[in-house]
Amino acid sequence: MLLINFEKRASVVYKVPKGLMKLMLFLFPNMRSSFFLSFIFIFLPCILLSQNLDSLVVEAKKIKDDSAKIRRYNKLAFSYIFNDTEKAKELIIEARELAKKSKFDFGFTELTNTYGIYYDVTGKTDSAKYYFEKALKLSRDYNFKNIESMCINNLGMFNWNNGNYNEALTYFFDSLKMYEAQDNEKATAGSLNNIGLIYQEMNLNEKALENHYKSLELRKKYDLIEEQVSSYNNIGVNLKELGRIDEAIKEYKTGIELAKTTNNQLDLYRLLDNLGNAYNLNENYDLAIETYEEILNELAYQNLDEKSRLGLYGNMASTYNSIGQPDKAMVYLKKGFELVKKYPEIESKSAELNIHAAETNYMLGNFEKAREQVNTFIELRDTQFSEQNAQSIADLEVKYDTEKKEKEILVQRAELAEQKLTIQQKNYQLYGLIGLTLVLGLIGFLFYNQQKLKNQQLKKENELKDALIKIETQNRLQEQRLRISRDLHDNIGAQLTFIISSIDNLKYGFKIEDEKLTTKLEKISEFASSTIYELRDTIWAMNKNEITIEDLKTRISNYIEKADLSDDNISFSFDIDASINQNRRLSSVEGMNIYRIIQEAIHNSLKHANAKVITVNISEVENRRLKIEIKDDGQGFDQSKTEKGNGLTNMKKRAQNIAAEVSLVSSLERGTKIILKV
Repeated sequence: MLLINFEKRASVVYKVPKGLMKLMLFLFPNMRSSFFLSFIFIFLPCILLSQNLDSLVVEAKKIKDDSAKIRRYNKLAFSYIFNDTEKAKELIIEARELAKKSKFDFGFTELTNTYGIYYDVTGKTDSAKYYFEKALKLSRDYNFKNIESMCINNLGMFNWNNGNYNEALTYFFDSLKMYEAQDNEKATAGSLNNIGLIYQEMNLNEKALENHYKSLELRKKYDLIEEQVSSYNNIGVNLKELGRIDEAIKEYKTGIELAKTTNNQLDLYRLLDNLGNAYNLNENYDLAIETYEEILNELAYQNLDEKSRLGLYGNMASTYNSIGQPDKAMVYLKKGFELVKKYPEIESKSAELNIHAAETNYMLGNFEKAREQVNTFIELRDTQFSEQNAQSIADLEVKYDTEKKEKEILVQRAELAEQKLTIQQKNYQLYGLIGLTLVLGLIGFLFYNQQKLKNQQLKKENELKDALIKIETQNRLQEQRLRISRDLHDNIGAQLTFIISSIDNLKYGFKIEDEKLTTKLEKISEFASSTIYELRDTIWAMNKNEITIEDLKTRISNYIEKADLSDDNISFSFDIDASINQNRRLSSVEGMNIYRIIQEAIHNSLKHANAKVITVNISEVENRRLKIEIKDDGQGFDQSKTEKGNGLTNMKKRAQNIAAEVSLVSSLERGTKIILKV
């Protein structure tokens, strides 16, 4: 995970909220509670500022000099962009008209750049790009070097936010060349910093370090203290990514001391969080705990939102687990779950807390509780994935749909204009042939017809707005799902692998004669391995917008093959009816739940049935419904005398999630059959 810093925003004029979640992830590589801290420090100044903006607008309207009024409007519009976008748009339009009327080219060019920022903030990327490029052309035509520099940096940021790293690099290099041509060495520090951050994004850490070191030297030369703090943090992150943990720790410490001298709380918390994570990687667990406690103490001292402590509690618990002190880990886990209970809205962010709790309970021997918390972890992640996948799909469609509907509206308006002109021409001809009474009647008809057309147009525009709102909501959900998928793959998978490796090192590095301890370690290792497979299955489903029958067949075959290897006394049979179209598509949610139900049914047969044969059959029944049967020839059970366990309950819950039916047929000595209809 890479790091981006807030000081960059000053260098490039602005940072759009569209990339705000991305900014949060970059600020703190392990995310956790850092998101809440960052959220507080980004928006608190904006909230306080908005209270004074309205009064400043009133004062600006009184300015008689047009040039001064336009410049003031531009500054106020920029402030409103992050508080009240509609008000910002009104000010920009009004100021642009005034600048055009008074032929104030500098103000018009500056406002065009601000208009691009407005569209980028509101998520209209095509319009944002258009106005940024237009402002850049105007600034070059009129030789406005300051505005040209802002436009270049804004286009660099725009391309960065949209994942166009090569284009972003080009603009930032252009900015660097411009400052060098102006002999503005101080300003080149910001461009070098931004170039380093793009290289971080591209995982070119050596190149990133080269530019960050150059930027730091310039910031030292010109005594830019706060910017130096960010440079130390960026350098530390790249060193950590390169595995040079000790060097990273040294840079973090230097940055922390500097941040304390400037009372820069945001950078201080960020550096402390990164330092604690570095200590963890270096297995300096005592120092990691000490660092996390320092952050918690600072948060309490500053009296900030206590919800921001959730991730830190997870960090503390994980660290205590690493040093074999699950009792202390449980103290922080309880605090974390109390926060979730107190603030239900943060439950979706507590998935990581549940996996730490599962580890702690396994260490304490509470296996049922641990298994329950792992299930909760998976459910929270699955829920987030489902919501975010919809948003990712909408991201791809919204641009096309919006442009298409806008064109349709323009065509309709043109047709309406032509109809209006035709009616008017006919009326003019009739005026010469009929009397005053018919003229009045025609005017009434024309008014009625225009009103009818207007109502139709308004209805279509409202339908378009509703559709866009729905698509935008889906977009935000999908983006979150994709980011959590990457976080699962990069962080949780690595952590589980580390757990397995650590357990194996314990078994082979020490002579453990206690068979009970050896057995428990093996169970934990097996559990962690199983969890990795579960994660891989979940990420497999998430990475596909749709899952074909062929994909599902392959996944089930792989699972059955592993199950077959685990027990030589059981034979497996898997068959898909030839009439089923192998390219038939299911949603990722449907495919994942079908796979999980089959997996759970086979697992139950292996564990409880004492079966010799287990068969899985997929066929197609009425109305093209899929019918999946999982059958064994085991000992069976009397359903009226057996309490239903978590397995069947989970299967029914998953079936409900995809509007499917699941049933169980079993009797003593006749085996068990699970039937799923989708």
